[in-house]
Amino acid sequence: MVAENKTAEQKKKPRGKPFQKGVSGNPGGRPKSIKEVKEAAREHTMLAIERLAHWARSNEPAASVAASNALLDRAWGKAPTKFEDDDGNTGLTVIINKGA
Repeated sequence: MVAENKTAEQKKKPRGKPFQKGVSGNPGGRPKSIKEVKEAAREHTMLAIERLAHWARSNEPAASVAASNALLDRAWGKAPTKFEDDDGNTGLTVIINKGA
């Protein structure tokens, strides 16, 4: 099957009729199988955390960093990707020193 190249305008156009106000686009909700998989996975949460803690304490640098990041992300949320200085500036300043 060959993929078609669509312009940005073509991608923005809704297909078919839009949903009527107050009518769900997915009246049946999520399939139960997804809910069952989530429930089954959640039963192993403590095991997963224990394993992550084990690897965070290990002497394997890559495993230790990866496990530590995973634990921190789950405990405190992922670090922000947008940084601001004290004045609210979000830009990046590049200084090139040609004399060095």
